[in-house]
Amino acid sequence: MAIREHGSVKRTKMDAAGLIPFFRTIADLHPAEGVMFLCIGTDRSTGDALGPLTGSRLLELGFPHVIGTLPSPCDADNLTARMTEIPTEHIIIAIDACLGPPAALGYFFASGEPLQPARSIGLCLPAVGHYSLAAVVDVNGPKPYRTLQTTPLHRVMVMAGEIAAAAAAGFGRGL
Repeated sequence: MAIREHGSVKRTKMDAAGLIPFFRTIADLHPAEGVMFLCIGTDRSTGDALGPLTGSRLLELGFPHVIGTLPSPCDADNLTARMTEIPTEHIIIAIDACLGPPAALGYFFASGEPLQPARSIGLCLPAVGHYSLAAVVDVNGPKPYRTLQTTPLHRVMVMAGEIAAAAAAGFGRGL
């Protein structure tokens, strides 16, 4: 997914501190037991590892429903099949890495609407999530696939940790 800062009025740009209110708003409407975190990405690309890193941390923090972890990623090859595992009554929070303009690097774009995974690398996958969070892990350029392959792992790990910690705080779970 590529973010264009001026292209969407439905997404809210925020830093890590803004994630807690985003998750708290969801938690006020939906208990954690009825929420599925759909963490999209693969462990075979540093930039795209944000989803599985986040999913693994969410499980460690005790969230009961997570798809997309380091041992079992939810990526472009299996997204459609993995979505069939989600009970229809669950509210889905889709989390994915994305590329964006230089001014958005390290920020998050949150929405009360689905996100379109793998758009930045030219794939056409189904839109997912009742809520969505896109983390700008690197700057969009002419070779997005290569950019994701060479994104600094430390940045991705920090951002995944920020998402998981904010979700825990927003849903009232201890770290």
